[in-house]
Amino acid sequence: MELRNLKTFQVAAEHLNLTKAAELLGYSQPTITLQIQALERELGHPLLNRVGKRTFLTPAGKTVKQYTDQLFLVLQHMEEGLNSLHLPVGPLVVAAPEFYCTQYMPQMLKAYVETHPQVNLQVISCTSQEALKKIHAHEADIGIIAGASSQPEVFSTIVDLEEFALVASPDIIKGRTMEEALAAYPFLSYQEGCNLDGFITQCLLEIAYVPPSVIKCSSEETIKRAVLNETGVALLSTALVARELRTGELSELYRFSKKAETSLVCLDRRKNEAAIQTFIELVKDVWQTVREE
Repeated sequence: MELRNLKTFQVAAEHLNLTKAAELLGYSQPTITLQIQALERELGHPLLNRVGKRTFLTPAGKTVKQYTDQLFLVLQHMEEGLNSLHLPVGPLVVAAPEFYCTQYMPQMLKAYVETHPQVNLQVISCTSQEALKKIHAHEADIGIIAGASSQPEVFSTIVDLEEFALVASPDIIKGRTMEEALAAYPFLSYQEGCNLDGFITQCLLEIAYVPPSVIKCSSEETIKRAVLNETGVALLSTALVARELRTGELSELYRFSKKAETSLVCLDRRKNEAAIQTFIELVKDVWQTVREE
């Protein structure tokens, strides 16, 4: 079945005028008639009826028109999607916490640049909250953050659900119960306004833990290093401390039932820009593969 004949029928069915269809498609009227007749023979049904000077769709014609409209709409969307893949050019600034920058970004950047060499990528290491601020200030085009954004002007899509655990140095819990360790040492957490504030609160409620004191840190890496130095206990992503848990440098006190979202964010009005859209698609495609390596 030739798309050319289907397109000719669609235009003729839309206007119910072969002369108009010929004008719009740049064919002669006899050519329009021959193409529609060829389609009718192939389908085994008459598609158009002529009564006096007026043209009508047959029942079969109405059915074919319905599906032909759908077909060409899908083809239009496919063409638009393919066209967008050829457009990514220029700078693309990605802001993300240090953990994502070191553990995920190298592989993803390599894959993206190989596919879109015209894009000049820049990566900024910062906190999740800072990433959101940079996006609003147009200092970053896209961010990878812990948690999600509910701001109406920000587009947010989840790429992962991270497990979190309460961790401490083995020396801190040696000879102590978890409750005794929690009562004896401070809780290491993020600075005020962290994107995970609500999540952390829910986790602490899960174990009815009210920290005796809290030390605020600027990043996950800072918190992890402080826990390794036996400064206190902390709630951290199990992906961030996977190696330390395997080697015994850290001990897991409790694994929380609630998981935290990892999200890609950008300004909502910019989500369909070619460079941003293709970067989001690649990250979502390869995130789990990179995580499992």
